[in-house]
Amino acid sequence: MRDQTAGQIDVDETRPQGPGHSTARTRPNRSLAADALIATAARRAVGAAVRAGSVDYRRARILPRLVPVDPAEVADDSPAGTRRILALLARALCSERRRGRAGHWSYDLNRHIGLRQAMLAETARLRAARRAPRAP
Repeated sequence: MRDQTAGQIDVDETRPQGPGHSTARTRPNRSLAADALIATAARRAVGAAVRAGSVDYRRARILPRLVPVDPAEVADDSPAGTRRILALLARALCSERRRGRAGHWSYDLNRHIGLRQAMLAETARLRAARRAPRAP
């Protein structure tokens, strides 16, 4: 409230004031070890979900939803085509991470997970192509 005559701001007496009294929410009382255990469990759970999704990855269905590619690029199974797709995915993943760290409104966790799954699947595809025996 403003005091119209003095031009000063009145202090709201109902809110706690002084050191130790904050209006911000505080964390529940947990030890650092418990926080570390929770973070480790969360990391493992997300990692397992990403790995499981990369096994079910279908390039023709999922890739056009993640990055702008044309049908010819999707159909290109050569190692060079896979490397081009990996470069597109890496750039998109970097941008998505940047948005997430910045707290941008357009950040999408599902897109981030999908990009990571596609990266894992395409990397596995490239490794398999390198290991495959070449035709004479």
